[in-house]
Amino acid sequence: METSKLIAVYPGTFDPLTNGHVSLVKRGLDIFDEIILAVALQTPKVPLFSLSERVEMASRTFENFDRVLVEPFEGLLIDYVRSKGAKAILRGMRAVADFEYEFQMALMNRRLARNIQTVFLMTDYKWLYISSTLIKDVARLGGDIQGVVPDNVLKGLYRKFGRLE
Repeated sequence: METSKLIAVYPGTFDPLTNGHVSLVKRGLDIFDEIILAVALQTPKVPLFSLSERVEMASRTFENFDRVLVEPFEGLLIDYVRSKGAKAILRGMRAVADFEYEFQMALMNRRLARNIQTVFLMTDYKWLYISSTLIKDVARLGGDIQGVVPDNVLKGLYRKFGRLE
């Protein structure tokens, strides 16, 4: 009996990638054969890092994970997911505040492609309070963000804000 790989796409802007994102990918690998971290070009926010910088930082973070692929994407998520042969969209939820937005997105994606499921994982408790926006704000104001982002992302944030490493 032939089995195919169970692929999930984990989409986001990852501006910047946090240890919460990394934790979600690691936990997702317990469920899926492969995870594609899809770095979105389009975002309602003005990103601090360019698309190529975000892809590069995520690629370096996951360079030793043979079942994680990092790619940029643009356009409709569901079209990208289909093009990759994925069966699931992986999403993380930190708190009740995330629920309404994520629920709407999941239902719209289900309407567009009934055979692609959205799978939610709760954020590990130690990352519950962090968000990319909060991390950028703290870094911009000179606060200590060591330990909440991968080391290469920390260096990228320091460079962006003119701080010594």
